[in-house]
Amino acid sequence: MIADLAPGFLTWDEVDPSRHRFDPASAAQVVNSLGPASRVPRRPDASPADPGVIKWAGGEGKLWADAMSHALAEHYGHWAVGWRWGHDEGDFDGGPVGSWCCPRDSITTPQETLSRVVAALCEWRAWLESLADRFEAYPLEPAGIGDQRILWEKAARNLIWQVVDRTGHGSGWYGHCQQVLAWFLQRWHVPVDVAETLVAEAIGGRFESWTSPDTVLVDDVAERLAASLRWDAAQPPTEPAPDHLQRWLAVRESVPWHDAADSSGHGPVVPCRDGAAEDIRSFDGAIDPARVEGLLAALASARADAARGSALSFERLQAWQQHVLGTPEPPAFRHSPAFAKRGRERYGIAPDTRARLDRCLAQSAYDSERPLPLPARAARTYLDVCFFHPFDDGNARAAFLALIFVLAREGITLDNVQLLRRVSFQADNPQDPLILTRYISLHITETRRRSSSVQGRQDHS
Repeated sequence: MIADLAPGFLTWDEVDPSRHRFDPASAAQVVNSLGPASRVPRRPDASPADPGVIKWAGGEGKLWADAMSHALAEHYGHWAVGWRWGHDEGDFDGGPVGSWCCPRDSITTPQETLSRVVAALCEWRAWLESLADRFEAYPLEPAGIGDQRILWEKAARNLIWQVVDRTGHGSGWYGHCQQVLAWFLQRWHVPVDVAETLVAEAIGGRFESWTSPDTVLVDDVAERLAASLRWDAAQPPTEPAPDHLQRWLAVRESVPWHDAADSSGHGPVVPCRDGAAEDIRSFDGAIDPARVEGLLAALASARADAARGSALSFERLQAWQQHVLGTPEPPAFRHSPAFAKRGRERYGIAPDTRARLDRCLAQSAYDSERPLPLPARAARTYLDVCFFHPFDDGNARAAFLALIFVLAREGITLDNVQLLRRVSFQADNPQDPLILTRYISLHITETRRRSSSVQGRQDHS
């Protein structure tokens, strides 16, 4: 999911150059050896502002860039996803990289495109190494902040100006600035959640896009940050992490599912092409070719179960997941708390967790007494699997299969699934379920429209 590709979520442990080896001299060889390098898409021959180019960039172009990010992360480590964090309004807002912008502007010929990937990767790595050097220049102990406050202020002030200069203080630059300050605290043993909170409170939303902060504001942020450090590093917070499964279940009950807009029409949809299978071959094949065969087998099994009108249950997910993971036996339900989004979400476990999942999955079927639009049922089922997180691995793929199953059980096959596999959702965000519902409705509507158009041309001929 896209959150895994978003550099704004990276922690210092994930990007610290001392933890991850990198040889810039061999970067070109590595990039050219990865799967996506042999499949650089061709940009339409038109102006970057042309609507067709913009549509292509958000579709085929973005799909390729996502695949390259996955491949680089598999080879180098998760830190490498920052290669696309360009200045201003690129793939991700307000980054420090100048060698890459976005598929619309940066994908040209295969040779030029891959050269830009290499340059962007090396530029991102050099920035991380420069930050590490700056962090080491201020070897501070949080427990002794009272005696070192001036040094902390100086370090924070310098880092802010470095980010302002590096990003060009364009669109969204302050997001990376906040991240860099949090990285600095994390380097000197402040826990991730504490660091992010302290930095956010010190900035207080006062930095703005396309605006360089004035000296008074920068000084005030630095002073506030130093003054906020009044904790003992030897005694980190002991409160348990929140249970995001319980948060999801609370959100689930509050979402106005029955009011969700559904413009997708009614009746079966037979597409011109199999969007799910094509996406698996291109997207998963670029990540790891070994994933493709198992996921396609699981997809076929899910559709066969849907054609039989089978009920959705954990046992059904297990059978598909055995194909996905290639295990000799169906994978068991997890026995301990699970974590996702690199530890930012924690899903608890209780004696009735599996039974609660089955009750939720049963609600994916049409209920004549409480009819719910199909896109809403599919979205809710997808999120149920994500946040119950039943397996030790492959839960995003399990959620995707469950969504496809719910649609297939009512005769719907999509010709495009991009929005369903490129976006990450938060367990405690009440807007995310409705956003996913709209995405599903949009995919059904567009598939129905394209299918009708092709059928109309065939009938006319």
